[in-house]
Amino acid sequence: MKIVFSSDSFKGSLSSAKINELLTKAAKDVLKNCETVPVILADGGEGTLDAVLSVKKGRRIPVTVHDPLMNTITAYYGSFDDGKALVEMAQASGLTLVPEKKRDPLLTGSIGTGEMIRTAIEAGHKDIVVAIGGSATNDGGTGMLTALGIKILDKNGKMLRGTGSDLARIADIDPDGMMPELKDTHITVMCDVTNPLCGPMGASFVFGPQKGADEEKVKRLEAGMENYRDILIHRFGTDPDSIPGAGAAGGMGAALKIFLGAELRSGIETLLDLCDYDSLIGGADLIITGEGRLDSQSCAGKAVQGVGLRAKKAGIPCIAICGCTGEGYEKIREYGISEVTVLAEDDISREYAMLHAEQLYYEKALSVMKQIEKTRFF
Repeated sequence: MKIVFSSDSFKGSLSSAKINELLTKAAKDVLKNCETVPVILADGGEGTLDAVLSVKKGRRIPVTVHDPLMNTITAYYGSFDDGKALVEMAQASGLTLVPEKKRDPLLTGSIGTGEMIRTAIEAGHKDIVVAIGGSATNDGGTGMLTALGIKILDKNGKMLRGTGSDLARIADIDPDGMMPELKDTHITVMCDVTNPLCGPMGASFVFGPQKGADEEKVKRLEAGMENYRDILIHRFGTDPDSIPGAGAAGGMGAALKIFLGAELRSGIETLLDLCDYDSLIGGADLIITGEGRLDSQSCAGKAVQGVGLRAKKAGIPCIAICGCTGEGYEKIREYGISEVTVLAEDDISREYAMLHAEQLYYEKALSVMKQIEKTRFF
């Protein structure tokens, strides 16, 4: 019997790798002659590169870049045998790189992400995936653009560095110096949000507070982003507010789409393709997936839905082990998930479940494996 493990993390308690470890142990403790294939899942933020490298042949390439506060650091991108490159924005421009007391999206910029993209292109990569989750920036991607040769100019023609506070000072954008190789480079963006660039559902209002902006700073960021948007409309004839996902990663989605012609794709679909998931599950008898809370939102591009659809396409039974369920979770059955089992029963508090997540998960994994052994399927 071959079982594939590919669960999302249980936020705040169990990583995808730890869940795979617990499932593998339970399978070895109960089942005989069982082949297990663990696949780490990530959402496009920190850890995405490691997740792909765990199942796909490739190398971590070190690059000297600037972090969100312009300090020099070493970041890594992935170079794979099939010619693809994976740039994880969190490596160079991630929120975890900024000490909590220094988090301020007016001061941070995404130049490091652009430096990684530039290095990958200079190394000969013409197919680049950019994972933009977990960013510390709200600069509209302007920092990234400067690293690729695009000039962000103030009213005096002086080049701006590309930070959140610079957005209000932009008077023009000159793309003439952009790396010519970008025209022959296909860029795919792992993007799971559909937020526009501006407005109450835009980058500044929705994501600014998560990156350290108070109410006053959010208003400043929004005013700057509106200025940036208006210049994009006037100068390039494109309204970023009409592009779903333009507000992702503080407006990085808009910059990648408008200037680099990037394709914005579901994060889980892109990750599964990168990992050659369809090949990994070939010949499998069962797939086990899951996430911390399974509800109606799970059917909107989340990991469980993505895995279930691949399982359904391949005709492989797929079950989900989850921390708990919420309203509308039953709809997940339409996407290839045949059974759902939960760790937290009604008489277990959320606090207890979080504190004892590893023990509870392993006990549930043992129960599932015993059921598999009994019936040969769940």
